[in-house]
Amino acid sequence: NPANPVRRGGYDTPDYAYGVAVAGSLAYVADGDSGLQIIDVSNPANPVRRGGYDTPDYAYGVAVAGSLAYVADGDSGLQIIDVSNPANPVRRGGYDTQGTAWGVAVAGSLAYVADGYSGMEIIDVSNPANPVRRGGYDTQNYAIGVVLAGSLAYVADGYSGMEIIDVSNPANPVRRGGYDT
Repeated sequence: NPANPVRRGGYDTPDYAYGVAVAGSLAYVADGDSGLQIIDVSNPANPVRRGGYDTPDYAYGVAVAGSLAYVADGDSGLQIIDVSNPANPVRRGGYDTQGTAWGVAVAGSLAYVADGYSGMEIIDVSNPANPVRRGGYDTQNYAIGVVLAGSLAYVADGYSGMEIIDVSNPANPVRRGGYDT
């Protein structure tokens, strides 16, 4: 009931929780200086930590696709963590983006990283051990979040509001519009 939400439970992570992604009964939390935290939420009244991975910098955002978690890890860029065994996550690779990675979205073999003053970076993650930059778009301000809908990336861009970027050609993204909040 959206008019009357009810809290069903929660879990106090070790640091500041900045982002969350859910796949199945697991919540993957980007937990600042504590990196990635993996929480079993199958019983919402009693969530249980299943594991975690201390990323090199400060985890701000996370996306999950299959058995991989993609962490926007501040000045360490994109970190790719194998979460097939939640009790023992393993780093598979990473890509040091040009700026400060705040948010991430994944579609197919591409990761879209909201990368601070560098705008949005598009990283090919088809080989997690060797990610490759495919393109990017220098947004007007400071990119801190990104979501995808079809071939459009919606970027939360600090003081500029929202930018809408056509990513149908990852090597040449094009701004289609925006809204100054």
